Amino acid sequence: MNNLESLFEKNRSWSERISEQDPEFFPTLASQQAPEYLWIGCSDSRVPANEIVDLLPGELFVHRNVSNLVVHSDMNCLSVLQFAVEVLKVKHVMVVGHYGCGGVRAAMDSKRHGLIDNWLSHIRDVYLQYRHLIGPWQDTVEQNDLLCELNVIEQAHNVCNTTIVQDAWERGQDLTVHSWVYTLTNGQLTDLQFCASAQDRIDAELERAVSRVEQLVRSKA
Repeated sequence: MNNLESLFEKNRSWSERISEQDPEFFPTLASQQAPEYLWIGCSDSRVPANEIVDLLPGELFVHRNVSNLVVHSDMNCLSVLQFAVEVLKVKHVMVVGHYGCGGVRAAMDSKRHGLIDNWLSHIRDVYLQYRHLIGPWQDTVEQNDLLCELNVIEQAHNVCNTTIVQDAWERGQDLTVHSWVYTLTNGQLTDLQFCASAQDRIDAELERAVSRVEQLVRSKA
């Protein structure tokens, strides 16, 4: 059978259970969308945005792509960001990566993966920028985790430099951009300490976040 009836059954059970718990849940949800948060995360099936932060449908606006990249030519991501900032008036944008990201590993191996190599080249750019911290690539767990963190920080920096966020700050909109990373083995988030809420804080926040990484690298040396 190819019609995935089991998923429809799960959907019916879920909707019935939610309606029993709160009869007004779906009517209220259908009438409005007013999230305070935009989550830009990885497409990885093990990283469900709403569940990780224990928010209900309608409380978190979400954009996901391979390796949580924010590329200035990606109209999909930029359209989501614009809608979230200008229409929904979200107050926080969180760029969220995760340790053990397959996209990060694929970006750094020597194999050809097809079309996606063009997308993953942005991660290689992050590696080249921070090679002095990561060292010659040996595909260790430590290097992969470090590149995951630095990639998230750089993507949060990219969010800040979009015209969308720049314009929001110029008109005085309350908006903060964060960089987080998720640990698959324990389900917990870590703040990577990039937290920019104004144009004149972007470079300082980048320096602060990267300095944290540098300190951790030195402590393990």
